[in-house]
Amino acid sequence: MMNISVKSVHFHADQKLVTYIEKKINRLNRYFDRSNVEAEVQLKLQDNGSRVQDKITEIKLHVPGGWVMDKKTSKTFESAITASVDTLKRQLVRHKEKINGPGRIIKE
Repeated sequence: MMNISVKSVHFHADQKLVTYIEKKINRLNRYFDRSNVEAEVQLKLQDNGSRVQDKITEIKLHVPGGWVMDKKTSKTFESAITASVDTLKRQLVRHKEKINGPGRIIKE
């Protein structure tokens, strides 16, 4: 399990949303097999003057060797989280390849 902290700025995130975020982010464990990964999620409402506010999500993953982060804006927090997790998957795979170096060639 990952250590996940969810912060909502200027509003209260309900338990259903927090559970959804934790479920999505915990799936990233498949791409990074170390247990000491921490996630910081920040939820914000974009004030653009209209009644319908865009939702902003910022996810930072503290992985061995640095930070991996993504920021998305969408009509709902759920769709922004889903898009961020997809981006973070790719970033984690690249980060893991960079740390482990190129694959070794085995000579027969």
